[in-house]
Amino acid sequence: MFKTLKEDIEVVFEQDPAARSYLEVILTYSGLHAIWAHRIAHALFKRKFYFLARVISQISRFFTGIEIHPGAKIGRRLFIDHGMGVVIGETCEIGDNVTLYQGVTLGGTGKEKGKRHPTIKDNALIATGAKVLGSITIGENSKIGAGSVVLKDVPPNSTVVGIPGRIVVQNGKKIKKDLNHRDLPDPISDRIHEMEQEIKRLREEIENLRKGEKENANSTL
Repeated sequence: MFKTLKEDIEVVFEQDPAARSYLEVILTYSGLHAIWAHRIAHALFKRKFYFLARVISQISRFFTGIEIHPGAKIGRRLFIDHGMGVVIGETCEIGDNVTLYQGVTLGGTGKEKGKRHPTIKDNALIATGAKVLGSITIGENSKIGAGSVVLKDVPPNSTVVGIPGRIVVQNGKKIKKDLNHRDLPDPISDRIHEMEQEIKRLREEIENLRKGEKENANSTL
């Protein structure tokens, strides 16, 4: 148990260059507090002390802004950076050395029963505001871009961006383009562009019709 707690602290120093001292990390890092509270709540949940486990998880949510269901299974060295708004569902399974940023949701779609939340394999990274929904698997060493919505399995060593999420890098080979938060797909912008193209096409058709009418009028004269 103490080894696990020590690892939880050490991963903060490895992942966050702003971490300066053990005292600062232990007292001020809400992600660490949420993980520790969950480890206690999960131990109680496994022993069927469901009510007490939920009480601890809700107290942790109140103080940290991070909601982790006590039934979720979390491996070693999970790092939650900032963490506000993170939600982890009951049947979620998280492997070792996983990184989550603020606003991440590991939730359900509302359609499944039983295993209804994601499985996140070792060394995965899920960036700010990403939503991973349903009983899907995010493979080892994969990355989910900020703001992405992932509804399908992601193979190992992949980078996923967009709404819905699509693979842009796999096994180090670019499929379309690399992860760049500035270039994330914008469905509203794409739709506006489509409308502009449609308007341009209609204007060309109207201009052609006008030309045809003029030619017909001139021929009758």
